[in-house]
Amino acid sequence: MTNSAFRPIVLVGSLDDPHVHAVHEELRARGRDPLIFDALRFPEYLRVSLEQGQAQIELDGRQVGRPSAVYVRSLYQSPAGFGVDAEEAMREDWRKTMMVFRERTTLLTSILLRWEALGVPLYNPPSVGARITKPHQIALLEAAGLPVPATLWTNDPEAVRRFCGEREAIYKPISGGAETRRVEARDLVDERLDKLRAAPVCFQELLPGRDVRVYVIDGRVVCALRIDTDEIDFRQHENAIESVELEPEIEAACVRAAEVIGLRYTGMDIKGDAHGRYKILELNPSAMFVGFQARTGVDICGALCAALMAHTARLES
Repeated sequence: MTNSAFRPIVLVGSLDDPHVHAVHEELRARGRDPLIFDALRFPEYLRVSLEQGQAQIELDGRQVGRPSAVYVRSLYQSPAGFGVDAEEAMREDWRKTMMVFRERTTLLTSILLRWEALGVPLYNPPSVGARITKPHQIALLEAAGLPVPATLWTNDPEAVRRFCGEREAIYKPISGGAETRRVEARDLVDERLDKLRAAPVCFQELLPGRDVRVYVIDGRVVCALRIDTDEIDFRQHENAIESVELEPEIEAACVRAAEVIGLRYTGMDIKGDAHGRYKILELNPSAMFVGFQARTGVDICGALCAALMAHTARLES
């Protein structure tokens, strides 16, 4: 059977993204020619149509209909992802720019939701959006009986003093994007806590144990990578990364966590407490893997591509 007989595998994201590029090249090496749904090019350079009907979806005039599977790297929903052009547009007319992004995001998200409603496997669907926000994510994991760290999200100085007075703690942004830091005595003075007027912050119990990144795809742990670091936040501070075997109960907890949040594909971060017991910090819905592969030789991309292709095989049977 020729490649044209397959429903396409769609990759949502730009080929300039190394993760999209890696999946694209791996699929091509395995005999598939995936369709790139480059959200960075929309609406200026990519024509998109969503017509009322069961599966009337066109990309640059090509009828896509119902793909076999979709890898969702990014819809680039923020002007921050568009570089200099978006920055200039924001300076010229921030209101108009934000409205344009609202419109483009609404249509792109609607296409993914339409595919999801048609039963297309998405890695991962936009419908999990509420469940991946970190406060709700932690609450869902705890409700499912999974181990999570004590956490406070607040802009209330008194709540911070109470929480940090009961334990050693760290602080970080609620949505990420900045380095995790240890709470020190100087952070609890009035002048510092008054900065909470600008935005709420996440405070969390300090976990002094090992950092481990766990990749789960379709209910199976693909790999677990232990990260040796001298810093609280391992990002950009990795001394060494090595593949490790998880104990069965920890592996089962990771699989259960992905199921609770509704993720077909995730890279989750877990970390040991003072007693060596692992707790789940967060599950990433569009986890990076290129850097981890380069450092360890573990083929995460291959496992992801195999999962995408498994759906084309079922469609042919």
